[in-house]
Amino acid sequence: MDNIQKQIVELKEILLRIENQQNEFYSLEEACSYLKISKPSMYKLTSKKEITYYTPGGKKIYFQKQDLDTWILAGKVASSQDFIEGLENFLTKNS
Repeated sequence: MDNIQKQIVELKEILLRIENQQNEFYSLEEACSYLKISKPSMYKLTSKKEITYYTPGGKKIYFQKQDLDTWILAGKVASSQDFIEGLENFLTKNS
């Protein structure tokens, strides 16, 4: 019985993720789920203006999926290989 309940919970989570991927705008809860971060973490990001958000009417917070993806991609940490390739490209251009 526990196994069936776990599978139902997993299926609900999968369906929620699929539904969220089809939305262009996310509520605070949906954005937190998408990024897999807590509400306090999201509030911290919005208060520091580190992530783009929308407040139509001034109360509820909404996020555009594209903005969330951009925020994720902005945190890229380059690998050593990326650094070496960039350095080689720089040296090739400037020699």
